[in-house]
Amino acid sequence: MKSIPFILPLVTVPLSMVHAEKREKAEMPQSPNVIFIYADDIGYGDLSCNGAKTICTPHVERLAAEGVRFTNAHSAAATSTPARYAMLTGEYAWRRKGTGIADGDAGMIIRPERYTLADMFHEAGYVTGAIGKWHLGLGDQTGTQDWNGQLKPCLSDIGFDYSYIMAATGDRVPCVFVENGRVVNLSPDDPIYVSYKKNFPGEPTGKNNPELLVMQPSHGHNQSIVNGISRIGFMKGGKSALWKDDQIADELTHKAVSFIEEHKNRPFFLYFATQDAHVPRVPNERFAGKSGMGPRGDVLLQFDWSVGEVMATLKRLGLDKNTIVILSSDNGPVVDDGYKDNAVELLGEHKPGGPFRGGKYSSYEAGTRVPCILRWAGRVKPAVTDALVCQIDWMASFASLLGIDLPEGAAPDSEDCLDAWLGKDTQGRSYLVEQNAQNNLSIITGEWKYIEPGEGQPFNKNVGIETGNSPYSQLYNLYKDLGEKENVAEKYPKQVKKLSRQLEKIKDNRVGLPLE
Repeated sequence: MKSIPFILPLVTVPLSMVHAEKREKAEMPQSPNVIFIYADDIGYGDLSCNGAKTICTPHVERLAAEGVRFTNAHSAAATSTPARYAMLTGEYAWRRKGTGIADGDAGMIIRPERYTLADMFHEAGYVTGAIGKWHLGLGDQTGTQDWNGQLKPCLSDIGFDYSYIMAATGDRVPCVFVENGRVVNLSPDDPIYVSYKKNFPGEPTGKNNPELLVMQPSHGHNQSIVNGISRIGFMKGGKSALWKDDQIADELTHKAVSFIEEHKNRPFFLYFATQDAHVPRVPNERFAGKSGMGPRGDVLLQFDWSVGEVMATLKRLGLDKNTIVILSSDNGPVVDDGYKDNAVELLGEHKPGGPFRGGKYSSYEAGTRVPCILRWAGRVKPAVTDALVCQIDWMASFASLLGIDLPEGAAPDSEDCLDAWLGKDTQGRSYLVEQNAQNNLSIITGEWKYIEPGEGQPFNKNVGIETGNSPYSQLYNLYKDLGEKENVAEKYPKQVKKLSRQLEKIKDNRVGLPLE
């Protein structure tokens, strides 16, 4: 068992232990397989099961029709790295320094001593796998990795038996896949070099050599060029190891299917993190031009295909009734996130955030209110629920399902909401703390949402999204004003004071992230 040298939870007895005692293990005839299909930058309104009219995602629709579809599910943060950190550790990322949006050469953010979601499944006898986008760092220290050798620590040090990942994001170097801590298909005659400080002599960049680009950046993303696309960061060498952008979805889906096939005879946990619809959006030729909404719409179809491939594999292997599948997204949507791909021009009437205000990076609801579906055929009845749930609770909830007692100090912010995830509890969490890109916090409880005063611009001009940043308190009644159009803080000062105090109590001086 790992030691847990970090903060203790506010409640000394984990809720998972309390609730687990109330449940009879007889409810679970065997340990179900568990698959998290974790989308990237896909908003609540991007899927047809949530009301999208201009895009059709039939495989996701079927998943929703056969499972519980959540209308009030949240990631723990409005950006990728902190959302994934919170999900895998059960701790709000804003409690920890170094959990902001990570570069591709970031050191391992989740340290080996941390007890993780993967550790928990491993303890329960599961084989564990992580396939797809990682974005939580590799190696011991930032900028010191030997990309030509074994990267340590890596995912095997935090509970994953197998990993096949992108180190960071599609728009960040290194543009290679890493399998079990080693770069895939790397030739020793052409080593790879990575830097986020300066370019390597003689290497072209998007800024200096726009004539070499097949996709122009709209803001930033003008450094090293890979496959005709300029990225964030600098990279040299490793030509044989470079991914092909239009093949990423195929490659990752193939690896996910192979993992399921290989481990069909024992319980497995698979964290399948897709690249869609993160930039740069380069759909496979099978989907290019098919949505009528440009590359962003096309990769939504591509994502739906990946979901279909996973579900078809489970059906083919006779695993579909003994596998829990959860589909969700790491944060809300963004349309223009750094490349001129006509996503804005071709958006039409499509609303990626659905009825919600804001988007990725934002304190408003579209920042963290994300699509979410849980399917467990034959065990969970199809339903639509408004229960307040959060990905940070997957750890305590699955610990409860599997009869695992989390170590003291592990998953300090994770709550056992298993009944809500299984569609049995229509209320869910009593409160939820949300985090935007500037690390300003908000809290939801019941009908009310309070956004604390914070620094930062109220509008991100680059991406065209309201951030929610304001020097003044904001209060919204989500029951009456789902779109957060009317700030009623001045009208209800007592409610502002109450929620402000509650948020400060939850923070408990344990805030590690300074404003950037």
